[in-house]
Amino acid sequence: MQILTVALLLCYAKKNGYLHTEFFVDDGISGTTFDRPDFQRMQRMVENGEIGTIIVKDLSRFGRESIEMGRLVQIVYPSLGVTFIAIQENVNTATGTGLETMPFHNIFNEWYAEQTSKKIKAVWKAKANNGERVASAVPFGYMKSTEDPKQWIIDEPAAKVVRYVFELCIAGLGPMQIAKRLESEKIVTPTEYFYSVGRKTSNPRPANPYRWDQVSVVRILENKQYTGCTVNFKSTFVSFKVKKKVLLPEEDWQIIPNTQEAIIDEDTFDRVAELRKHRRRNTATGKTSMFAGLLYCADCGSKLYYATAKSIKEHQEFYRCSQYKEKRGTCTIHYIRDVVLKEMVLETIRRVAKYVTEYEPVFLYLFAKKNTIGRATTIRNMKSKIEKSKQRIKELDKLIERIYEDNVLGKISDDRFYRMSANFEKEQKELLAAVEHDEQKVRDAEQEKINLNIFLEAIRECTDLKELTPTLVNTLIKRIEVHNSTKDEHGHTHVPIDIYFTAVGIINIPTEEELIAAMEEMRERPLKSA
Repeated sequence: MQILTVALLLCYAKKNGYLHTEFFVDDGISGTTFDRPDFQRMQRMVENGEIGTIIVKDLSRFGRESIEMGRLVQIVYPSLGVTFIAIQENVNTATGTGLETMPFHNIFNEWYAEQTSKKIKAVWKAKANNGERVASAVPFGYMKSTEDPKQWIIDEPAAKVVRYVFELCIAGLGPMQIAKRLESEKIVTPTEYFYSVGRKTSNPRPANPYRWDQVSVVRILENKQYTGCTVNFKSTFVSFKVKKKVLLPEEDWQIIPNTQEAIIDEDTFDRVAELRKHRRRNTATGKTSMFAGLLYCADCGSKLYYATAKSIKEHQEFYRCSQYKEKRGTCTIHYIRDVVLKEMVLETIRRVAKYVTEYEPVFLYLFAKKNTIGRATTIRNMKSKIEKSKQRIKELDKLIERIYEDNVLGKISDDRFYRMSANFEKEQKELLAAVEHDEQKVRDAEQEKINLNIFLEAIRECTDLKELTPTLVNTLIKRIEVHNSTKDEHGHTHVPIDIYFTAVGIINIPTEEELIAAMEEMRERPLKSA
C-alpha cells in the first residue's frame, strides 16, 4: 500500500477523532472480488463487533463490484452499527452524505475494471497473433533462457523425469500407478524440484518430497507444449467479476508450432493420448493384462474383459465379451485364452516385421495407395453429403417463405403455421450444425498426414522377437478385434483375430505373386505420395 494513502487515512482518522486504527491490505488482488484474505479478516471483526468505523481513501479501494458494494455499505454495515466512510467521494453512512451519488461511483468503478479486463485480453490477443505465448508459467521440464526470458530451454534433470513418465504410460501404467512408481524410486515432485533449484512456485513445499499425486502425472501427460509448441487460450475466467477458471474446448486453443525444443516427439504424445482414452483397471488379484484397453469384440464392438482369479492358473486366464454376461447378455462369449492370444500376436508381429523389413518399399507403396484411395473416397462421400444438406437447407428456406405467404393469405391457420415453421427451423438448425461438422472433417481429412515413424522404428526390431512387452504392444498396436471361435474340418477350434497396427491398421501380407505384381506396378505407375 502506498505511503501517501496510509498518511491520508491516518490524518483523517486523527482529525476526526477515530482511535485504535488498524489497516487491512490486499495488495495484488482485484477489487472485483471480495474474497480477499484481509478483507475477509475485516468482515469477521465487523461481525464480532470489534469494528465501529471503516474508512477508505476512495470507493474503488474498497471494491469494484457495484451490487455487493451497495449491499455491504447500505444494508449490512448499518444493520451492524458500523459507519462507512469514503474520503474522496465524501460518503458517510452515519451522516447520510454522499449516498445519493455513491451508486454512480460504484457503477463507474465496475465499468473501469471491466474496461481494464478487456484491454488486458486485447494485449494477450495481440501477443498471440504475433506468435508469442500468453501464459507466463513455465512447465516442469523447461526453464527460461538467461539470454532471452521469453524463450524456453530444456531443463534436463526435470525433462528426464517427463520422458520417464511418458515411457511408463506407454508401458501400460495409469497415472496413479506412475505416481506410486515415481515415489518408490525416490524421484522428487515438481514442486520440491522447483524449491531445490531456487525456482519460484506458488505451491507450498511438500512435507514428503517424493509423494507424487496422479493430478501432477496427468498434467504432464496432457501438456502438448512438451512437443515443442506453444498452446495459448486453454482456459479463461467466467467474467471479470468471477475469477473461476474454466477450460476451453481444444478447437478454441491457439497452437503455435516449433517455439522451443521438444522433450517428447508428437508421435509419442499422440500415442499416449490414444492409450489414455481407454481406462485400464486392475483385476481383483491386482493383475493387469498387457492387452488392457486394446481388445474388442469383432461382432458387437464392446470391450473384452480379462478374467483371472487366485484359483485360476496363469495358462487358464482368458478374455470374454463384456456383453456376454453368462449367456444373459446381448452377445456371445468370444472366448480366448491369454497365452493363446500372446502367441498369436507375437507370431503376427514377427511375420509383419519380416515383411516390412525385407520389402519396405513395397509396404510403403501399398499403404500409400490404399490410404490415398480410401481417403479420397471418404472425402468424396462427405462432400456429397454436405452438398445434399446444403440443398435441403435452401429448400427449407423456400418452404418457410411459402408457408409464411400462405399464412398471410389465410390459406393455413396460425397454429399450423407455427407448428410447421418450428419443425422446418429445427431441421434447418440441425442441418447447419451437421454441415459445419462435416466441413471440418473434410478439412481435417485433406490436411491429414500419417506419420509411420513410430511404427517403422518399432517393427524393424521385431524380426527375432522372443516375447511381448507392454511397451512394445502399446507402441505397435492400436486395437485387436476377437471373433467367435470356429472349427476346422478336423474339429480343431480356432479363434480369428484382427490386429490393427498403430497408424497403418490391418496389414495383409502379400503372397509371392502379389509382391511381384506390386513391384511391377511400382515401376510402371509410381505414386507421387508414396
